[in-house]
Amino acid sequence: MNEKQRTIAHPVSLDGVGLHTGCRSKVTFKPAPVDYGIVFVRSDIEGSPEIPALVDNVVGINRGTTLAVDGNEVYTVEHVLAAVAGLEIDNIICELNNIEPPVLDGSAKPYVDKLLEAGLVDQDADRRFFILDEPLAYSEPDRKVDIVVTPADDIRITFLIDYPNPALGTQYTSLVKLSDEFVDEFAPARTFCFLSEVEMLKSQGIIKGGSLDAAIVIVDKEVDAALIAKLTEMFDLKEDITAGDNGILNNKELRFYNEPVRHKAVDLLGDMTLIGVPVKAHFLAARSGHAANVAVAKKIRALYEKQLLSEKYSVNGKNKGYLLDITSIMELLPHRYPFLLIDRIIDLEPEKKVVAIKNVTINEPFFQGHFPGHPIMPGVLIVEAMAQAGGFLMLNAVGNPGEKVVYFMGIDGARFRKPVIPGDQIRFEVEFVTFRRNTCKIAGKAYVDGKLVTEATMMATVVDK
Repeated sequence: MNEKQRTIAHPVSLDGVGLHTGCRSKVTFKPAPVDYGIVFVRSDIEGSPEIPALVDNVVGINRGTTLAVDGNEVYTVEHVLAAVAGLEIDNIICELNNIEPPVLDGSAKPYVDKLLEAGLVDQDADRRFFILDEPLAYSEPDRKVDIVVTPADDIRITFLIDYPNPALGTQYTSLVKLSDEFVDEFAPARTFCFLSEVEMLKSQGIIKGGSLDAAIVIVDKEVDAALIAKLTEMFDLKEDITAGDNGILNNKELRFYNEPVRHKAVDLLGDMTLIGVPVKAHFLAARSGHAANVAVAKKIRALYEKQLLSEKYSVNGKNKGYLLDITSIMELLPHRYPFLLIDRIIDLEPEKKVVAIKNVTINEPFFQGHFPGHPIMPGVLIVEAMAQAGGFLMLNAVGNPGEKVVYFMGIDGARFRKPVIPGDQIRFEVEFVTFRRNTCKIAGKAYVDGKLVTEATMMATVVDK
C-alpha cells in the first residue's frame, strides 16, 4: 500500500450518459492539495457546492450509491470512487456538470484509464490509515448477506456470490494487492443484471440512461419475438437481439470467467472509500450489495472517528478497554476539583451517544455532610455528572470545542431509582434526542451494576467562553 498521499498531475475529463438519470454529463478530475480528500463538485449549480465522499453524506443506496450535502446530490458514485481507491489516490476533485457521472461501459476501467493518463503524483505528506484492531461483522440473515472484516496488513477483498441462474451460479474472487491486481484484473469488470430486471427498471424510469452495452445482461427468461420487439423499442436498438448460447444476452463475451463477482468486489472497494481514509483490513463478503457495504463503512467510520478523538485528547497514549482517561477528559471539559464528576469515557458515537463512568469513593467531599454515618451521593450530583457526559458529547460535535462551554437550560423527568453509595461505579449512557444550531436535547441514564439508578432528560446549549 502506497505510504505517501497521492493526487493526479493535471486535469482530465471524460463524458457520457448517466445510468439512472439519463443525463449527459462530463466529469473533470483535478489535482487537490494534501489532506483534501475525495470531493465531488457540482459545477452546474450556483456556487459550485462541494460534496465530500464520506459515508455521512450517503442519502441513497438503491442500485448505486448517492451522496448529498444541503440537497445537492451526486448519483452512482461507486465506479468513480473505485477507480480513485484502486489507484490509491487520496486527494482529488471530481467536478461534475450534472447530477450523475457517466456509466460508460459499466466498469471502472474508463475512469482508471483517464486517471492514469493524468498521471499520479506522490505528495509531501504521509498517508493516514485506519488499522482494524479486531474483527467486525455485519449480517442480514433474511437476505443471506454477510460481511466479516478482519485485521490485515493491507486492504484485501474476498467476495462470494451465488445465484440459481446457471449463467452465474456460485462465483468467488479475491483481491490481494491493489497495486498488482486492480488495474488489469478488477477495474475492467462490468456491472451485471438480469433480463427480467432490465424490463422492470427501464419501464419504471430507474435506468433512463441504460443500454445493453453498459452491462452484462443475464438471460433469466424466455426471449421470444414479443420480448425482442419490446426491448428494441425500449432501448431504441438498431442491432438484433439474441438469447445467447452462453446465457448472456447477445452472446456477449465475458472479460473474466467470473466477471460479475469481480465487479461486486469493485463496488465494495468504491463504497469503502466513503470511510474517508484507506483501511488496512480484509473484507470477506457474501452476497453483499451497496446497502450492506455502506452499513459496514458506517461502522468502520465510527471506529475511525473514535481513533481520531482518542489521538486528539489522549495524553497518556492509547488506552486499553476505554476511550479517554481523566487527564484526556480535562483537555476538553472545563470542570475541575471538586466538580469534575466523570472519570473515564468508555465509548463515543460522535453526535449520537457517549458512555462514561464515575468511581464513587468515601473520599468525595460531599459525603462529609450527605450524610454523616449514612453516606449517599446527592441525586443532583448524579444528574450533574450525567450532564457533564452530555456536555462532552456536545462539545465534541462542534468546531473549536476548547473555545466553547455548555450551559444547561432545563431538566425534565428526573427520576432517582436507587441510592448511590461509596464503592459504587456509575455508568452513564447519554444520547442526543435533537441537536440543532448548537442547542440540544439529551436523554441520560445512570446504572450501577447494570441496574438503573437515575434518569433524566436535559436541554443545553453551546456558547463561546
